Amino acid sequence: MLHLKKISLVQFKNYRQQQFLFDKRVIGITGRNGAGKTNLLDAIYYLCFTRSYFTSSESQNTQYQTNGFRLEGDITRNGQSEKIICTVKDGKKEISLNEEKYDRFSRHIGQFPAVMIAPDDADIILGGSEERRKWLDTLLSQLYPDYLEHLITYQKILLQRNTLLKNMPTAGQNPDHLLDVFDLQLVRHGTPVFQTRQHFLTTFIPQVQQLYDYIAGRHEVVNIRYQCTLQEADFAAQLQQARFKDMQVQRTTAGIHRDDLLFLLDDHLMKTSASQGQRKSFLFALKLAQFEVIRQHKQFPPLLLLDDIFEKLDQDRVNRLITLVTGDTYGQVFITDTHADRLLQAFAATSETIRLIEV
Repeated sequence: MLHLKKISLVQFKNYRQQQFLFDKRVIGITGRNGAGKTNLLDAIYYLCFTRSYFTSSESQNTQYQTNGFRLEGDITRNGQSEKIICTVKDGKKEISLNEEKYDRFSRHIGQFPAVMIAPDDADIILGGSEERRKWLDTLLSQLYPDYLEHLITYQKILLQRNTLLKNMPTAGQNPDHLLDVFDLQLVRHGTPVFQTRQHFLTTFIPQVQQLYDYIAGRHEVVNIRYQCTLQEADFAAQLQQARFKDMQVQRTTAGIHRDDLLFLLDDHLMKTSASQGQRKSFLFALKLAQFEVIRQHKQFPPLLLLDDIFEKLDQDRVNRLITLVTGDTYGQVFITDTHADRLLQAFAATSETIRLIEV
């Protein structure tokens, strides 16, 4: 069981210096638009992932006209008290757990699992393939440390290979030998990533279907179709076959970095054929299935961070969602809304006592 007891923020986004105590399982965060509700959720996410949910730029996480920020969280994990500290100063980041600094931030991923559901999640359906890969990689990295290590190494090698391809016109030498070395490494680290993605999705889809039916309140067939060229041909052969093209376009055109997920509703692309309500139901089903998979794998529920759900779902869907997340299989839940009364009313029909925090 995870329970975040306290968080302190210094110069993080719009927070100069503030501390919050969380003594309940359900925490409602209220305040006007722009007050910092989402920023508080993002600070919690940062403690779990060593990065923001919304931006990769640390300057955007740092309060204006300051040179860094500090986050500190006291969290109980399976009855044991833990302290996480994240600091960024003058562009240098440090993460520590119980006063011991990480040599690699990737070692922290998965120790304190969390699932965020936010308005920007619509990009998972409507955006490009990178958004869908990012969602899947974030999920799998919390489950399998080896997956994350293979993925990080693959991305480093891919960057080096692309740099070589871009510099070829000025290199003045045949790059085939170096490309052979890079290709061997891409195959070594890319193949297990592909295998994990493919195997995981076959068992994941039924859970998404079950939750979609519950959230939507009716049955419609949803599916996730994995697209990867490694399903069709050997990775090493693809890299060799694409080498001439790669030299022309100066980038690597074959590999797992081009994978995509097709989200389908009744065998039609959800991106173009689903209604707004159907897409919202699917996104919630996707994230809640993610929650359930992590819970089963870790043997305790991750933190659940719900941002502005009342603006995204109709009342019936909200009621079903609230009933679900206050059930026995869920742990600590953080939920934001501009209206405190609406939060209280939403949980009034449950046996759960909600702690309201105004920002």
